[in-house]
Amino acid sequence: MSLLETIAATAFWSVLTIAFYMIAKRLNRRFPSALTAPLLVTPGLLIVVALILHQNYAGYIHATHWLVLMLGPATVAFALPIYEQRAMIRRYWPVLIFGVLAGSGTAMLTAWGLASWLGLDESLRLSLLPRSFSTPFAMEVSEDIGGVPDLTAVFVVITGVSGALIGEALIRFLPLRSALARGALFGMGAHGAGVAKATEIGQEESSVAGLVMVLVGVVNVLAAPFLRLLLL
Repeated sequence: MSLLETIAATAFWSVLTIAFYMIAKRLNRRFPSALTAPLLVTPGLLIVVALILHQNYAGYIHATHWLVLMLGPATVAFALPIYEQRAMIRRYWPVLIFGVLAGSGTAMLTAWGLASWLGLDESLRLSLLPRSFSTPFAMEVSEDIGGVPDLTAVFVVITGVSGALIGEALIRFLPLRSALARGALFGMGAHGAGVAKATEIGQEESSVAGLVMVLVGVVNVLAAPFLRLLLL
């Protein structure tokens, strides 16, 4: 592919992705539902366009890789609401750390156990393992332990959308009276999509969800080398 073709493909797919996401957000605001979640609608529209144009995933991700790189700075931006809730965090940090470790361990064990029970091959099992981390952390861990980062990103999106939907239903039935509990539920179970859902509930829930999401990512990136030794 020539330089001109590369620039044209990058411009086309990047503009289309951003436009579809903006349309999906407006649709979700007007018709709030898990089925209109931007993380679900946007990929669906892009897949339709890719099929019509006979394009493959490799071409799309090559053209929009810069958007993936932006996930890192976007995750760092969660530092602001976390800073604003620093007093609550100082008060409850032992509970938060215990929850992050317990949630991460449960998520990985259940993903690995279910994938093994279904007879999935090793690359799929390793790609599924970090599905409960936010995308930039999950792709990093997936690469470190021998998974397929792009496939992991798909599992992360599926986990986020389904986790936000299930979490919304759970808080109606579980006796979660504190913002800490509600925020941790969304941050651990649905990472980025969970933070967005927690924001709809309250500022404290959003801050806790963002903190838990970042802590889960950092802890597991640091633990990835040890995790690989355990799996080998």
